[in-house]
Amino acid sequence: MSSFSAELRAGAADVWEAQHSHPFVRGIGDGTLALDRFRHYVRQDYVYLVDYGRLLALACARAPELETMRRFAELTQAILVTEMDLHRSFAADWGVPAADLESERATPTTRAYGDFLLRTAALGDFAELVAALLPCMWGYAEVGERLAAAGPPEPDPARPYARWIATYADPEFQALAAWCRELMDRLGAACDDAGRARLRAVFAESSRHELAFWDAAWRLEPAARDQRSLG
Repeated sequence: MSSFSAELRAGAADVWEAQHSHPFVRGIGDGTLALDRFRHYVRQDYVYLVDYGRLLALACARAPELETMRRFAELTQAILVTEMDLHRSFAADWGVPAADLESERATPTTRAYGDFLLRTAALGDFAELVAALLPCMWGYAEVGERLAAAGPPEPDPARPYARWIATYADPEFQALAAWCRELMDRLGAACDDAGRARLRAVFAESSRHELAFWDAAWRLEPAARDQRSLG
């Protein structure tokens, strides 16, 4: 019998495979992605991670038991410090100060994804919150694992794609994603049929936002004119 998280993944398989075959992801894997697209991605992902960090903090606050609170506190730290430090280091290599990342304005795609996550956290139950956050954590782990297995590009200071892949293929990141899947399995098992249907819908929508995020970076989508910066 498959796990509930495996059922969620199977239900969104077409979207997930579209991510793996997207030219942005393939360009990271073979080292051919144009640097302007990667820079655009890093800037927008920095904006996105602020909202994702908020989502994890809300998960910590709403977790039903102390151990889950601890794990979400660790995840929040991993995102807001470790992962965002990676983005800051990329920017520093390009001569971009951290203040520029802080003042970045969201594109419509970034804003829509963040709004979806925080709206789900505000209006949904704890299980729906976890279903919303899972495609990002699990998706990056899967992308990192696949690209690493295929053989990452040679290290290149100008195009730091090997370092990006190593971050998400790292066993510690893989373990965080596995823990999120296990939590989703437990929460799904405790839901009735209607509850599981809601979780499938949330997971599928979050997965579509993930795909749209890669595509927005590929298209160099401009920032929304009415969006305020982080600063």
